[in-house]
Amino acid sequence: MTEQQRSLHNLYLLYEAARRIGRSLDVDRTAQDLADVLVPALGDIATVDIDDAVRAGDEPSKILGGGQVPLRRVAAVRNSGCWSPGFILAGMLTPPLSDRPEIKNLQHGKVLMAFARAEAIPAAGDFADMMVPLDAHSGMSAPLYVRGLLFGIVTVWRTGSTPVFDRDDRKLLREIVSRAELSVDNARRYTRERHAAVALQQGLLPRASTDTTAAETAGVYLPADRGCEVGGDWYDVIPLSSLRVAFVVGDVIGHGLSASATMGRLRTAVQALADLDPDPGALLTHLDDLVQRLADEADLSRRDVVGATCVYAVYDPVAGRCTIVSAGHPPPAVVTPEGTVDFVDVSPGPPLGVGGMPFEVTEIDLKPGSMLVLYTDGLLNRHNRDVTRGMEWLHDRLEALCDADRPLDDIGRALLGDTSSTPPADDVVVLLARTRTVAAEAVVDWEFPADPSVVAEVRRLTTRQLAAWNLDDLVFTTELVVSELATNAIRYAQGPIRVRLIRDDLLVCEVADASNTQPRLCYAHATDEGGRGLFLVAQMTRRWGSRYGRLGKTIWTEQPTHTVYR
Repeated sequence: MTEQQRSLHNLYLLYEAARRIGRSLDVDRTAQDLADVLVPALGDIATVDIDDAVRAGDEPSKILGGGQVPLRRVAAVRNSGCWSPGFILAGMLTPPLSDRPEIKNLQHGKVLMAFARAEAIPAAGDFADMMVPLDAHSGMSAPLYVRGLLFGIVTVWRTGSTPVFDRDDRKLLREIVSRAELSVDNARRYTRERHAAVALQQGLLPRASTDTTAAETAGVYLPADRGCEVGGDWYDVIPLSSLRVAFVVGDVIGHGLSASATMGRLRTAVQALADLDPDPGALLTHLDDLVQRLADEADLSRRDVVGATCVYAVYDPVAGRCTIVSAGHPPPAVVTPEGTVDFVDVSPGPPLGVGGMPFEVTEIDLKPGSMLVLYTDGLLNRHNRDVTRGMEWLHDRLEALCDADRPLDDIGRALLGDTSSTPPADDVVVLLARTRTVAAEAVVDWEFPADPSVVAEVRRLTTRQLAAWNLDDLVFTTELVVSELATNAIRYAQGPIRVRLIRDDLLVCEVADASNTQPRLCYAHATDEGGRGLFLVAQMTRRWGSRYGRLGKTIWTEQPTHTVYR
């Protein structure tokens, strides 16, 4: 090869290195691309060893050698032939570096070149057979050296009749590796940020499964592929009053730490709003207002975009009814106990942050043992499907997977499929809920006219029912509770009142009336003649509150029964 031909070859190799190295934000992929560039253009064998700390997104140890942290072989490429026995291949740890001067030179950014195999063996020490190929006659090693830290080592070997390395080859290797150093550091930084985003995301999500009177649930969260930024998908299961439960799945627009932070704010907002127990449509309206305020506060210079889709469902195990409202989110699926799969015909409102449009509520009846499936669009879009084909795929998968005796977390993992071969390009969240109902004998419901004389009858019926439920220890407190709530309803409301008792792990007492007046807890002074009723109710129960319906309100209380009924 003439000098001109060699110069052209070297220029082309540098061009290939610039074109191919750094296309990925994955450290291992970048190392593999580097090795592929070097073989066969510069050598017959190439290996890339990187500190595990770098692969995890951290900075490497400041000093290697002398029995310190070993490196991991991330890439090993051979042009032809078989690997020699005992040689360290990709995925294996290399032996700790020795304290020889050659290794010290590597740690300080110098290229180590051995013109003959025999000269490389002393640097490898007792591990020569593991580090030096048997058929190699010459080799070079160059450090991945970033900001004075050794990220890894790149080694190239020549075999057979290929000429030995010279100083021009050493200079060329240094130039190629210097281009790779920036790419490896960028990939490391991205890995660190991604790990932080995933940790934040998973730390903000609730526990994976719950088991309540209303439903058994399992949530599955799968972050996006390592080459993609983490999104803002979330799920939640929120206990409500009167044994009801809310299921939430949402998807924040955008990716990265800002999306994860926005997700945390929205999840907290949903929990706070759900505790006030508004109508599901009203809850999304309040959430929509919040997203608009967050959008107004966003930093346009950083191109922050605030928006989200969300589906919010409230299931009542007494009525066996589910109320669903959607803000631009894919429709939930329902799997009946018989195995039939249908998508809920829910009217999707606009995504959160658009504003100005109402959210329409949809109600469906669910049999005991039905499965409600909520998910984000990342599940539908896997394998480059459009939404229509994705829903057809989900329908078929649910029919095949959903068995009444199969654990929900197994179904969730099966829906995600093999993520090692086809990692998702977007976050995926799946929330599965297998519904239950409260037995008819565990619920009593009475209606009374708004007459003060009925309060005694309310107490009598309540006492008799608690005795029938073997809850005699709760008679005194429950009599006080229903007396106070019924008296207040009769005094301030118009029309009949309704009293309901629900027996479960908790004893739920409800008094409903046609008034929309908000009850307020007062702290009476010693000389006040009234204002102690709700204070006593609050002291005698574990929780109490109110919620509003289409007509009037319901005041509810909860007392533990110290008995498990499921």
